This record gives sequence, C-alpha cells and structure tokens, in this order.
Amino acid sequence: MNLPNKITISRILMIPIFLIFMLVPMPFGEIYLINDSIPVAHFIGAIIFILASTTDWIDGHLARKNNLVTNLGKFLDPLADKLLVSAALITLVELQLAPSWMVIVIISREFAVTGLRLVAAGEGQVMAAGKLGKLKTVFQIIAISALLLHNVPFEKYNIPLGDIALWIAVVLTIISGWEYFAKNMHVFKNSK
Repeated sequence: MNLPNKITISRILMIPIFLIFMLVPMPFGEIYLINDSIPVAHFIGAIIFILASTTDWIDGHLARKNNLVTNLGKFLDPLADKLLVSAALITLVELQLAPSWMVIVIISREFAVTGLRLVAAGEGQVMAAGKLGKLKTVFQIIAISALLLHNVPFEKYNIPLGDIALWIAVVLTIISGWEYFAKNMHVFKNSK
C-alpha cells in the first residue's frame, strides 16, 4: 500500500477519535479562546477534524505528484471525505450548532452525486469534480471548522463565520449538484 493510501486510511481512522472527543462527555474542563470558552474536548475534536481535512489535500497531491494514483485510492479518497464531512455535520446537528435541514441538503447531494458516479462508472465513464464542487468543499471545511470551535474565535468581532460559510456551502451544494446532474444527464439516457 502506497503512502497516499495510508494517509487516506489514517483520515478514516481519525473519524471515530473525532466523534469520541465531540460526543462523549469528558472531564477536561473549558479552554478560553479570545473572549469565550469551549469544552477542551470540543477544541481537540475540532483540531482532529482540521488535521484530517488537511490530509485530503496531502494524499491527493502526493498521489498525483509521484504518479501513485491507484484504484484503491480513487475509491478510498472520496469515501474518506464523505465519511469525515458527514460525521462532522451530523455531530454539529447533535450539538445544536447547525440546522438539520442544511445538513440534510449537503449529505443528500453527496449521496445523489455518488449514485450518479456509480452509474457512470458502470458505463465506463469517469466523472471528475467540477470547480464549484471543489469550492463547495472548501466552504464546508471552513464552516465545519468554525462551528466545531463554537465560532468562538470570530465572535469577538461579531462575525458568525461558521454560519456564513455554512450558508455559502449550502448554496454551492445546490448549484454544483444541479450543474453536475445537468452536465451528466446523458449517463441516465445511455444506461441500460
């Protein structure tokens, strides 16, 4: 197994650790950030999420740069991304830090696009992510990171960065999902 795939697997393995810190009550107390405090466990969970999100760029970069792209990596990388983002979004709903309807919109789009990719793969077609989809991912990561930190670093300036980024992510989710299906409707027309 090559290094990029090992990094991808490490991202998957970080998910249960992230969930434990975010959802299991722990007696670590609070950490003071700028002008407010959050539970230490949530701070650690947010750092784990941010590190795991960073590995997505690292493994892809290493795979492309060193010509280490494999079918296993093509399968694991998007799976790891979707598992990590879904786990974080559902955690935010559980902690009442994100509205469930927004999370449902984001996760539903991921299921729909994954389904479309599977149909296309069955027809021998590979569907790359578009620019809007990549931008959506960036705003999702920003939103989730800020919300996992309870938006504390930004409250001093009365900027609800997590909420703003989540709204942008939802809008981009809808637009990029629509674009993805509009560009690839031929997959359904040509499928058996």
